[in-house]
Amino acid sequence: MLKLGVVALQGAVSEHVESLKAAFSRLGLDGAVELVKKPAELERVQGIVIPGGESTVIGRVAERTGLLKALKERIEGGLPVFGTCAGAILLAKEVYDAKVGRVQQPLIGVMDIKVVRNYYGRQKESFEVDLEIPAIGDKPFRGVFIRAPAIEAVGDKVKVLAVYEGLPVLVQQNKMLAATFHPELTNDTRIHEFFIRSLLG
Repeated sequence: MLKLGVVALQGAVSEHVESLKAAFSRLGLDGAVELVKKPAELERVQGIVIPGGESTVIGRVAERTGLLKALKERIEGGLPVFGTCAGAILLAKEVYDAKVGRVQQPLIGVMDIKVVRNYYGRQKESFEVDLEIPAIGDKPFRGVFIRAPAIEAVGDKVKVLAVYEGLPVLVQQNKMLAATFHPELTNDTRIHEFFIRSLLG
């Protein structure tokens, strides 16, 4: 049985749990989803999702509990990870804020991407748009952007899977996947299925 974890410190935790369960079902796989709050719980899973929420809050709590260090070590050791919105910020090696410039916040810092927080503005500037993502099929994916960050630059080893207005919004580097939008807030589980399939590849 494939066991996946969702970092459960803050943010859209339950939505990712439900999306992963639905993805397992649609793929016809025997899988389980566990909540991860401590380093010991991370040892029990074969892949991890870092949800959207407040990246600074998630980072600080994870740092205090030792989970941040454990995540960095496990991901660098090959643990597949999928970060959405705040999760993408935490995975990035470089993070800036649209208003204040470079930020000092706890990061996992494993992906060769440069991310700008609050790129599109605050909550009221949230929006939805259809995205072309060839890696998951021909049908457009409804991207839900809530106080979304932007990926401004990617390293040589990063594959861009989708763009919006010229900027990457879904990227992959080895077994790391990052989205600046919220796939867990739709009923479309194709990106979660793509992540699960990448664990098995």
